[in-house]
Amino acid sequence: MISASSMSVLLVDDQTSIRSILRNTLSQIGFVQIAGVRNGLEALEHLKSNPVHLIISDFNMPDMDGLELLKAVRSNARTAKTGFIMLTGQASKDLVQQAIAEGVNNFLAKPFTASSLKSRIEAVFGPICSV
Repeated sequence: MISASSMSVLLVDDQTSIRSILRNTLSQIGFVQIAGVRNGLEALEHLKSNPVHLIISDFNMPDMDGLELLKAVRSNARTAKTGFIMLTGQASKDLVQQAIAEGVNNFLAKPFTASSLKSRIEAVFGPICSV
């Protein structure tokens, strides 16, 4: 079993409110190492000096969207194995299929609950404890 407090998470969403909700929900689950950025370009810059265990990214963002970020993460040897959950509102079937082809680990539909977020993370990493 993995401890949530030992894992680092990067939240990538252009909406401050969504990042805040995700941060608060992850904190409830037991995560403490949580960073947030507004788009894929900022995420790649962050990852250069701050490797993380998990990226939770929105699909639609300015400058670099979630799918482009996923491709960049998977193509870099340093980040290729990083867990990646795509946050979706109403993503088209085509976008979902592209994300699967690029190696996304899971999807999380908006709106979400702490339980649904935890279950998506556990589907990637196995059971997580909050201590």
